[in-house]
Amino acid sequence: MSIWEYANPVKFMRVSGAVLPWLAIAAAVCTIGGVAWGFLTPEDYKQGSTVKIVFLHVPAAMMAINIWVMMLIASLIWLIRRHHVSALAAKAAAPVGAVMTLIALATGAIWGQPMWGTWWEWDPRLTSFLILLLFYIGYIALWSAIEDPDSAADLTGVLCLVGSVFALLSRYAVLFWNQGLHQGASLSVAPGERMSEIYRYPLYLSMFGFLLLFLVLVLVRTRTEIRRRRLAALQAREMRA
Repeated sequence: MSIWEYANPVKFMRVSGAVLPWLAIAAAVCTIGGVAWGFLTPEDYKQGSTVKIVFLHVPAAMMAINIWVMMLIASLIWLIRRHHVSALAAKAAAPVGAVMTLIALATGAIWGQPMWGTWWEWDPRLTSFLILLLFYIGYIALWSAIEDPDSAADLTGVLCLVGSVFALLSRYAVLFWNQGLHQGASLSVAPGERMSEIYRYPLYLSMFGFLLLFLVLVLVRTRTEIRRRRLAALQAREMRA
């Protein structure tokens, strides 16, 4: 058995259709449970109740970066092996990634205003996230602008390679940029820097819920893209007949 078997659209549709209901239930339970648990935690002694936005901000920021990495891997598979399902999965993931990036920026502004006294600061870490959002928008626009799906997949794959620089920059800027207002990593294994268990466990659950939510959304959207391509092929066949 090979993983490449799932690049077959028929097998992908069959397997994804079977797992989607269970995945959707798990995503709903973990996401709602994690966020609700987080908002029921006590106030932080420094940041008060504003710290609770971490249960939305951190999972969204994590997914915004990792979704682009997933798109990069799917694009590389398309460019190297020419599997259409991988190209469609990358296309399906982009709007979800854009929304996650937007949520991360919005919740970061809401969290930062009472802490920093400003809604926005041209901090290197914030700026790299804003650029990542622009790459998401550009990726989606490029797919829409090109009629031939294979050409669109090729060009968006190249764009994904370029945008990966900013995805990695957004991920590791917290570690190697000390200037700016943005705090360090929320989760750390360094002694004395670990988040309290009161906040850490619901945050883990929320992060896992956001991951499952992404998987549900990307599977649903990929299935929709496959159906759309099948419909276009049937219409083209009818026109030639």
